[in-house]
Amino acid sequence: MSQVRDEACETLQTEIHVTKEEFDEVSRLIRTCSGDISVNKCEGGCNSNVQPSVVTPNGFLKECYCCRESFLKERIITLTHCYDPDGVRLTSEKLAEMEVKVKEPANCKCYKCGNNPA
Repeated sequence: MSQVRDEACETLQTEIHVTKEEFDEVSRLIRTCSGDISVNKCEGGCNSNVQPSVVTPNGFLKECYCCRESFLKERIITLTHCYDPDGVRLTSEKLAEMEVKVKEPANCKCYKCGNNPA
């Protein structure tokens, strides 16, 4: 079996825009908060191959590898652009910010496609 090199699979920073809505107990919109945050992502390629085989039913032995997270970390972020249902910016201390949880890759590696990280 060939050794898989994962030099091309990297953990990189990216900027995403997050919007979260909050509703009351009867599903009325209370506020919408948003913000741009920097998070980790997995990016890159991994060595894969297909070779003829007399053992497999389709006649090929496939070894496919994908760049993905080795584990995720959870992080709390604060959204600071909060608006009421009419689009008016909220300034009261209680409603002007919203904390939300996001999961992001802590590290990225090449894994056999279809396999879950350990």
